[in-house]
Amino acid sequence: MVKLIHTLADHSDDVNCCAFSFSLLATCSLDKTIRLYSLHDFTELPHSPLKFHTYAVHCCCFSPSGHILASCSTDGTTVLWNTENGQMLAVMEQPSGSPVRVCQFSPDSRCLTSGAADGTVVLWNAQSYKLYRCGNVKDGSLVACAFSPNGSFFVTGSSCGDLTVWDDKMRCLHSEKAHDLGITCCDFSSQPVSDGEQGLQFFRLASCGQDCQVKIWIVSFTHILGFELKYKSTLSGHCAPVLACAFSHDGQMLVSGSVDKSVIVYDTNTENILHTLTQHTRYVTTCAFAPNTLLLATGSMDKTVNIWQFDLETLCQARSTEDQLKQFTEDWSEEDVSTWLCAQDLKDLVGIFKVNNIDGKELLNLTKESLADDLKIDGYSYEKEAIENWISKKKRTSPMTNLVLPSAVLTPNRTLKMAINRWLETHQK
Repeated sequence: MVKLIHTLADHSDDVNCCAFSFSLLATCSLDKTIRLYSLHDFTELPHSPLKFHTYAVHCCCFSPSGHILASCSTDGTTVLWNTENGQMLAVMEQPSGSPVRVCQFSPDSRCLTSGAADGTVVLWNAQSYKLYRCGNVKDGSLVACAFSPNGSFFVTGSSCGDLTVWDDKMRCLHSEKAHDLGITCCDFSSQPVSDGEQGLQFFRLASCGQDCQVKIWIVSFTHILGFELKYKSTLSGHCAPVLACAFSHDGQMLVSGSVDKSVIVYDTNTENILHTLTQHTRYVTTCAFAPNTLLLATGSMDKTVNIWQFDLETLCQARSTEDQLKQFTEDWSEEDVSTWLCAQDLKDLVGIFKVNNIDGKELLNLTKESLADDLKIDGYSYEKEAIENWISKKKRTSPMTNLVLPSAVLTPNRTLKMAINRWLETHQK
């Protein structure tokens, strides 16, 4: 099940792009602004909106750390922002002055690409803000870009329908007609399809276009064996041009947004449709999954951004085994758990969970019902045997405060345990 949990309606014109970091959501619009929101409660940050661009902002993306946000515009610039205070770090002008349609950070944050309407693509040094390499496609505007998960190459998509592959030195490795009427978006799954011999890695690439199709490609590249792009399949479901596509961060789901006003979520393993979302009233222009949380953002020409919450049942459908689901949740940090609690309307438990250092591994031992109805902790730490003995004698009050305990659910104080272990290691030598 997918539930609409929030709608952002602060932009005064079409929403062109949305992007997540681990703690923030960024959106940009034809209204020339970029807006930043906290994932805890979806409130806009004090230094938002970010204003500099003199024309429409087409794309925005976070650096992998989330500390820097890039935005690009019809005004021919790509701007880097400090997400903590909203200050501009750099303004990088496209050499040709052409409108910049797309920008993307490399996985190691060292580089940033910007693609323009005249077909030029620039690779910038993201530390010095200097131009590193420049290239161009033969025909059409550059409207899409995605780095491979290992950062060894990136793919651009053009309005003429070509997928072009570049290495980290801006050498063209491959170019192929992918969509007859033009590409609109492309994205790599972060998870390898399989590991071959001689260090060969296979990645899944999704592309979408004006031909109403979402296509899946298998990509491999090594410096020894070279590059290979193989068409795999076409996903059905949309009846109009598809404007956006994005993989979930675990690679198990793919989402697409279309001129038909719908959002479709696919299982990438079976390629079956998991959900069709029809909340937007105009073209869906952008969609993005949050990293390590169960959130999806979709933006539209209706000037809104919808935030969707997935339940664990959907994630089970999109994973072939229970172990994969557990691995996804086990990777959550305490901050990720706090974000999940807020999305589940359990904000009152955030403080309690932080005190008890509950991360993804601890969360797997609890159910939503126990979180919402049963879990009450008095904030004190006890020896496990002693508190269990206390509770076994039908004492339903806190030993420290004498207040009634609504539940006997216990959670380990892992921070205290680690501190004790460190002390023992130091003093028993």
